[in-house]
Amino acid sequence: MKILVIEDNKSVCSMIEMFFAKEGIEGVFVNDGLEGYQRFKSGTWDALIVDWMLPGMDGVTICRKIREEKLTVPIIMLTAKDSESDQVLGLEMGADDYVTKPFSPLTLMARIKAVTRRYQSQVPKDMEGIIQTEHFNINKTTREVIVDGTPITNLTPKEFDLLYYLAEHPRQVFSREQLLESVWGYQFYGDERTVDVHIKRLRKKVETSSQPFFHTVWGVGYKFDDTTKTDEI
Repeated sequence: MKILVIEDNKSVCSMIEMFFAKEGIEGVFVNDGLEGYQRFKSGTWDALIVDWMLPGMDGVTICRKIREEKLTVPIIMLTAKDSESDQVLGLEMGADDYVTKPFSPLTLMARIKAVTRRYQSQVPKDMEGIIQTEHFNINKTTREVIVDGTPITNLTPKEFDLLYYLAEHPRQVFSREQLLESVWGYQFYGDERTVDVHIKRLRKKVETSSQPFFHTVWGVGYKFDDTTKTDEI
């Protein structure tokens, strides 16, 4: 596995490099955002780890430019920003996951394995299936979503994965931990906000005030149900 790391903190790079060596991962480290983006463009990578705040070009811009070019490399963002709005911005710009500083190297390695495994499972031969419900038509192979006849074209890769998983199990209630394990692919490390942020973005993108699809089951988690209106939020 070959991973590009764009991070200007050299002590963080040294820590990551040490754990990469233990895992047999080839790491290439760049300390400047613009140089890192150019390095990314000139090579082939199994994953990208990028810091939010960088000289030359910030991590959010790097993510956005990569996704605008329809490149599907897994991206993990490192950030000292822990507000929900910052996390939403990073995810909206194309990051698949984020790790908040300071972080455990073991947690980072688990996230790397999870996102790369998720992408590997998304090759076309493993992505057969169409879900049709009262309001939705979801094509897993083409990753197309149509709601009440209207194409939804602004979902991030992980938002699509979460939507597909929930729609595949209609009216089944999942805890946040179960969704992290099933959709993100890693064991629960205590950051349930990842699920909450994605549900919030899905609601904004596909729901109307008169027709909710993603229902909160208080004290448990979430479920997908587009057949009936409920009193749940």
